[in-house]
Amino acid sequence: MSLDAVYEAVLTGNAPAATEATNASLSEGLTAEKILYEGCIPAMSEVGRQFEIGEKFVPEMLIAARAMSAATKILRPLLVEEGVEQIGTVVMGTVAGDLHDIGKNLVGMMMEGAGFGIIDLGTDVSPERFVESVTKDKPDIIAMSALLTTTTRSIINTINALEEAGVRDQVKVMIGGAPITQDFADKVGADGFAPDASSAARKARTLIGLN
Repeated sequence: MSLDAVYEAVLTGNAPAATEATNASLSEGLTAEKILYEGCIPAMSEVGRQFEIGEKFVPEMLIAARAMSAATKILRPLLVEEGVEQIGTVVMGTVAGDLHDIGKNLVGMMMEGAGFGIIDLGTDVSPERFVESVTKDKPDIIAMSALLTTTTRSIINTINALEEAGVRDQVKVMIGGAPITQDFADKVGADGFAPDASSAARKARTLIGLN
């Protein structure tokens, strides 16, 4: 069955096979929604589970996420046509002064794999741009990444900017990155912290009231 092939292709990180199996599933008459929620997302959940118990590592997560992206590139316009609702929207970016994006990109792929719509603002994102996106895009979550200890201040500045703009209570704030800890998240008033991409996707679901 092509749906099983979609699952296996994403799980093993085989992007060409994911493309082929997705197209085959569609030709069999399966909906884009069924392929996404019964093929792609369960596979990424399993990738995350294996990562957390030490059976997969970051490079394997990346290639699985790329296989997932190959499938969703085909599915995304069809999902729009079918009127399939995403479970939520996440605006993400690496904070001002920081140009690192590998971790952010992996978190974005895992969150997309969990059913979120992603608006990626890129790197070196100013507090003002985060505020503008909250006002314009109405996301459920803002996810901020910082790899440098020196840029953690930008997380505080962004949270302060959200409060000053009167939109802090309209969005959940998640933070992560090498220098970030749960203690830091508590001190700066973030709603969530995740140490890695897999747990970030689960934390995001929890923040919007899903298990």
